[in-house]
Amino acid sequence: MAAEIPEVDAYDSRILAELQADARISMAELGRRVHLSQPAVTERVRKLEMQGVIRGYRAAVDLQRLGYGIRAIVRVGRADYARVVKLIGQTPEVINAFNVTGEDSWILEIAVIDVEHLDAVVTRFCLLADTSTSIVLNMPREHAPVSPARRENIRPAIRKVTGK
Repeated sequence: MAAEIPEVDAYDSRILAELQADARISMAELGRRVHLSQPAVTERVRKLEMQGVIRGYRAAVDLQRLGYGIRAIVRVGRADYARVVKLIGQTPEVINAFNVTGEDSWILEIAVIDVEHLDAVVTRFCLLADTSTSIVLNMPREHAPVSPARRENIRPAIRKVTGK
């Protein structure tokens, strides 16, 4: 059963956009930007948090400035689910882990210092399943803001051509 989707109006959408751009914004400034009073915007943010729409606030860090020279995507083939989950939990270099469908069972995003470190991390997963690794060269889009889903925003990729 799908989770209930809370009603998100235009004010809530603007609040979410502003918070995704700058989660440290004051409630007074947020209210000014979305044209609501500070108490009204504070109540709306609290409601979005209680509904689980806002799950938390995080600092976006620069991995290179922390000493991680390589970011990589590791695809892991079919393996025992519990063993992979355990290894992910024991591997701090894994910054994102996705259990997926298709040829691979897992897609991992990892951050490592150098090629030697990359080899050490990937080798741990190679012991469980076949892996394939790609080094990320750049990320033209990262942490993109997300708006509420709306069916009317879906446009077909290809227009059907009819003979009429």
